[in-house]
Amino acid sequence: MHYLRDRLRRLPSAIGYLVIGGVTSVLSLFAVIGLLLVVALSLVGVGIPAIPEALRVLRPLIGVERRRAARRLGEPIEAVYRPMEGDLRRQLATAFTDPANRRDIGWLLLHAVTGIYVGVLAVALPLSALNQLVIPAYWRLVPAGSIANFGMAVDSWPTALLSMLIAVPVGAVALQLPVIAGWQATAAKILLSPPEDALLADRVAALTATRAAALDAHGAELRRIERDLHDGAQARIAAVIMQLGLADQLREQDPAAAQGLVRKAQDTATAALAELRDVVRSVYPPVLSDRGLASAISALAARSPIPVVLDLSHVGRRPAAVEAAAYFVIAEALTNATKHSGAGSISIVLGGAPEVLAIEVSDDGVGGAGEAYGGGLAGIRRRAEALDGRMELTSPDGGPTVLRVELPCGS
Repeated sequence: MHYLRDRLRRLPSAIGYLVIGGVTSVLSLFAVIGLLLVVALSLVGVGIPAIPEALRVLRPLIGVERRRAARRLGEPIEAVYRPMEGDLRRQLATAFTDPANRRDIGWLLLHAVTGIYVGVLAVALPLSALNQLVIPAYWRLVPAGSIANFGMAVDSWPTALLSMLIAVPVGAVALQLPVIAGWQATAAKILLSPPEDALLADRVAALTATRAAALDAHGAELRRIERDLHDGAQARIAAVIMQLGLADQLREQDPAAAQGLVRKAQDTATAALAELRDVVRSVYPPVLSDRGLASAISALAARSPIPVVLDLSHVGRRPAAVEAAAYFVIAEALTNATKHSGAGSISIVLGGAPEVLAIEVSDDGVGGAGEAYGGGLAGIRRRAEALDGRMELTSPDGGPTVLRVELPCGS
């Protein structure tokens, strides 16, 4: 009984999956015909330039199948393509050597041949089982001999009752549709998943790029600190030394002037100390270690000229590097919103699972925000990717602007 309930519960989603698969199967058939046309034109040289673009056009359809299969199986199916860039010769070389393109074409061929039939069965089998059950209720209401059931004319009660019995095996086959849907999704996973070495190469390339971005950001931060120390605190300390030296020389000749220089040196030293504290705070705000991320973000929000609504109920303590990155991400987001958004209010939500810190900063401003090289949003992305995190920005014209950042907290 449990088996029957489980199959009945899974049956609607399986029918939907297979029916949509039938639609994408028809699209796959047209895609295969288009590819064959491009190949035929390539034999006379006309279609060769269209080969890379034809493969690119196929990818959205293949992407739909990847996502459908991934949802069905409950596990991701990665898409790893080699970039088709450069002149036509390089694009063609990539098109023919990229294993992902061959996997896409293999899936298209299989799906174009089988998907439409399986989709039709997904609709026909349940309807047929229901029809078999209700034949005894309506066979006398239709003209005699008009019901042909599996090669048998239903024209009497015995044949009508036999038709109802046939609903049992038909229904049993219909209950296998979740299994068939699983087979189709598994076939998509097998054909469309990249091999482990391709995933590893893609991962290495991504880590190399994020490492380079992190090193660039680190270098820029060091240059900023050096500039702040050189132009600020260092100049003030040098002034203190000069003022104290002059005061020492004037101590006996003009005690009043010497006393004034000492007071001036004291004020300059106080300013230098304040600048040094600002530099230290820009490296790692002490409030993070003293009071935690929630208090540090509350302090940032309190200083914002735009009213900020906070939801910090699920923050907790995170690794120091993650807390520092989150602090600077939110500080930069608030600065950007203050300068450019024209917003009347800002919302900040922090939370997520213990292994991931999720940050969402949204405002009701004019929208239209975008990343620019060297800009604040690009810096936020670099900080996130340096910790193997990710950033998403949604900012249509007219707003609202929503910035989402996820920072892994694993070791």
